Amino acid sequence: MFKLAHLSDPHLGPLPDPKLIQLFSKRILGYLNWRRNRSGSMTASYLEQLVEDMQAQAPDHIAVTGDLVNIALPLEIIGARNWLEDVGEPHDVSVVPGNHDAYVPGALRRARAAWLPYMCGDDADTTPPAPGSDAVFPYVRRRGDLAIVGVSTARASGPWFATGRVGIKQTRRLRKILEDLGKEGLFRVVMIHHPPFHNATHWHKRLSDASRVRTVIKRVGAELILHGHTHIVSRSSIDGPDGSVPVIGVPSASNAPGGKKPGARYNLFSIFKENGRWSCQMEERGFTEKGLPVSSIVTDKIEIPASQDQHKTPETRSVHAPSV
Repeated sequence: MFKLAHLSDPHLGPLPDPKLIQLFSKRILGYLNWRRNRSGSMTASYLEQLVEDMQAQAPDHIAVTGDLVNIALPLEIIGARNWLEDVGEPHDVSVVPGNHDAYVPGALRRARAAWLPYMCGDDADTTPPAPGSDAVFPYVRRRGDLAIVGVSTARASGPWFATGRVGIKQTRRLRKILEDLGKEGLFRVVMIHHPPFHNATHWHKRLSDASRVRTVIKRVGAELILHGHTHIVSRSSIDGPDGSVPVIGVPSASNAPGGKKPGARYNLFSIFKENGRWSCQMEERGFTEKGLPVSSIVTDKIEIPASQDQHKTPETRSVHAPSV
């Protein structure tokens, strides 16, 4: 059995004091939003307790689906790298960036350079990529019979927008990667910040080319898609070649309970083979009320589409994947 933990949108605080010149951009809006709203509702206390509980569950791997920072100040990006080191080793933690990590032009390049060991493929060159290059995504990490595929939707957007985009080149690579991993019979987990299903969020926060992602999944499939961005409990699906592929989101990992959005939570997936088919149990853990500790909220079975390749024996697969 493989235990995969998923958390998202920690929006690490408090904000470092910005220089005046750093606010001459979209950052001024994010800074005011932080001061007026998020500084009170997103606190390090809840995040620290949530991470401590998650680590106590001893997951085999941790998926973080973006928005580590708020307005992508250089000191925020450095602080996020320090936080990642507290969460776990790069081998055990996979990250994809969110729209807040690419808040202004140039921010994503700095974030990728700082967090690269946490969002690159196995045995990848950890030299930061050249400016303007997106070849690091999608990346693939194999953990036994599990394949983690990190997709970037992070793009700098205009004021009052929080949109994301995958792009044509990354979409083509994603299709080839998922197709090859599917032929090996691996359990494919796609990590993406913006949710790719229909009507997932408001139009100014949407994944602008979500239809491309849905087309890829429709043609070559995946077993599980994890996202963040919406800060709510999210259970949906999109069509795959062998049935519906579950798409699961999680609330912000730092949000205080009792507000408009759910309190800080993470999901814990237990993935295993049962009678030749993949099985997946999900436990949602987090805060439900102020003053209460992290607890188990929901435990449920996630229906995984059964591809024809799952019924083959290891000897008849195109490539034999090692057991977990």
